[in-house]
Formats: sequence, structure tokens, C-alpha cells
Amino acid sequence: MKILYLDVLCKTGSTGKIVYELCTRSLADGDTAAVCYGRGEKLNESFTYKFGLDWETTLHALLTRVTGRTGCYSYFSTERLIKFMDEFKPDVVHLHEPHAYFINLRPFFEYLSAHEIPLVYTFHCEFAFTGKCGHPLECENWKTGCGSCPHIRDYPKSLFFDRTASMYEEKKELLLKQNMIITSPSKWLADRAKQSFLSGCEARVIPNGIDTEVFRKRDTAGLRANLGLKNEKTVLAVVPDLSFEHKGIPYVLELVERMKNDNVKFILVGKKDEKSVFPENVLAVGRTENQRELAGYYSLADCFVICSDMENLPTTCLEAVCCGTPVAGFDVGGTAETAPAPTGKFCAYGDLDALEKNVRCFLASPPPAEAFEALRERYSGEIMYNSYRKLFDELTGSRK
Repeated sequence: MKILYLDVLCKTGSTGKIVYELCTRSLADGDTAAVCYGRGEKLNESFTYKFGLDWETTLHALLTRVTGRTGCYSYFSTERLIKFMDEFKPDVVHLHEPHAYFINLRPFFEYLSAHEIPLVYTFHCEFAFTGKCGHPLECENWKTGCGSCPHIRDYPKSLFFDRTASMYEEKKELLLKQNMIITSPSKWLADRAKQSFLSGCEARVIPNGIDTEVFRKRDTAGLRANLGLKNEKTVLAVVPDLSFEHKGIPYVLELVERMKNDNVKFILVGKKDEKSVFPENVLAVGRTENQRELAGYYSLADCFVICSDMENLPTTCLEAVCCGTPVAGFDVGGTAETAPAPTGKFCAYGDLDALEKNVRCFLASPPPAEAFEALRERYSGEIMYNSYRKLFDELTGSRK
């Protein structure tokens, strides 16, 4: 079987790690497989192809801000992708994140329908069935047709025009022509898709998988010494950027303030502004792409905290529980699905009193180690791959 995986990234970022793992497992299984991606570093691996042109991505982002339209530029990048598909001749395409200014959606989807190529479309956010938003939050315009967007200045940002109604109709037209099965890592998002114009499409839940050989409970004596930790309890937060408010860092810092007199150290992993000054009970260690180093931080922590305003099935939570670390956070999107009791405690968004109580509960009385074992199996990359491979067989079998 020839399988083409498509995402904005490859080998980095949450979805980029997923497509890379799926592709390498496909190759090991004897299939012909490739990853096409639009942004990030160009990889020197024969099965990867960066079709996105960086200058055109920048132009796409600029045009989106000026015209209000997104997913309709990147002409040359998309032509490179279509040329690759012409030569590769995939039996099935597995699409992940198609936003982020690197692809022209119309020619891509029209190519798939014209060549009758089955599509597995994994939803990591709600972009597929909204005019533009990945996370529409409180807005429900997408249930009937977008327009009058309350988040027009949010990513992908428009400075002047609201084109969400026309983009909504265009996506509806293109997606309903596909021989497609939708998958979602969370039941929450699969249920949301069923409330959209995609209600007639088959939707399945396949949790994201991670490398459980990397993300496992590790010895952290050396790391504790390097960080200057003694007998303190530790609370961990991991975000791409410590200045990104949607990931809830202001709530984490409020928690830091509330617990400043406790024998607790907060470890923040994420890109930081060199000018930022944090309280004494915070260790801001910067961003890391070293997965074993990251697994060390998870293993060190007595509690992992997540305060995002919206998530699907956040990979950080999966990594935490696979390292034997309980999760406390806000119950938004599919976050609470990642760590069922007793490994997780979740409360209403913004309820800092409840969040603090849950964190203190885990610091005082951690769940038993055996509670995490079933989750390690559920979130293994092998289980994820086998679920998708079975789905590919179904789609290509029906095609034959």
C-alpha cells in the first residue's frame, strides 16, 4: 500500500511527531509511505518532503491578514505537493493539520476527489468545519454557517474583513465530495464534528499515540541535582511559549503566587523571553526538543498542570501520565479524557480554588503506580498505528 501522510510539520510539534511515527511504522511494516509537510526544517530523510516554500508561507500569512481569506494562497507550494502526489500515486492520504498558511485547500481537495483517492482526515482542532477558527470557544456560528465572527482578530488573523461565511461554504463544498473517514483523538471533538455540516460523515475516535519507550518513569536523581532541588515537591507546566496566553500561563503564575510559602517548586518548560523575571519558586528552563530530557521533567514532577482555554487531546498530558505523573487542569475540550480518575483531576475553566485544591491533593497523596499502566498501553504509538492501518485497509479495500 502507498500511504501519504500530510501535516504542517514533520518530526517536531505534537502533530509532526505523530505523522513521523506513523510513517516510520508504515515503512517498517513493508508499505511504501511518505510524509509531506509545509513548514519547519528540511529533513534529510528519504521518505520526507517539505513542499512548503518559506517565502510563500510568509506571503500567505500577510494576505490572510489583508484579505480575510486563508487556505487559498500558497500557489507554488501546493503545485509542488500535487506534483509529488502525481509521481507517488498514493492509495490513501492521511491528512492532519492543513492550516498555518502553507497550502491552498481547493486544488488539494479537488485533486483527491478527481483522482478518487480515499482520505483519512484527523481532526486536531475544529478548523475543518468552521470558517477559519481552530478553536471557536464560546461561538457556535459554525453549526449553521459562519459570519459575524467574534474572533476575527484571532489566529488566523484578519485585520479588515470577515470572510468566514464564504470560507465555511467553500470547505463544506470541498469536504462533502471526499471519500473520507474522519478521526479524532478525543470523543469530545468527534461529537463536535457530528454537530457540523459533516454530521453525515463517519467519525471514529483514535487517541494519539506517543513513544512510550521514551515517555516512561525515569530516574531523576541527576536532574534534581542539576536543578538544585532538594526535598521540594514539584509542579510542572509544559507549553510551546510561556507568553502564549491561550495555554493558560497566567493561571499557572497565579497558582505560583498562591503556593509561594509552600515547599513547592514550579518548573516551566517552554520558550521564554530573556527579559522575563519569575518568582523564586519558579524554574523556567526554556524549550527543549530533546524528548528524553522532557520525559525526565515529567518523571521528576509530582503533578503536571494544564490551564489551556481549549485543547483536543493534549499530548503533554499523555506524556505526563505515561511517565507516571498525575494531571490537574481545567476541564475544556478533551483534556479530561487524557487522565481518567485516579490519574487526573479536572475543574471548570478558571476555577483557581478548585485547581489549587486538586494540585495540593496530588502533592499530598499521589495515585498508585499501577493506575498509570493501562494508560501507557492505550497511548502507545503501536496501538495508534494499528488502528489507522486497519482504517487504511478498509478504505482502500472499498476502493478496489
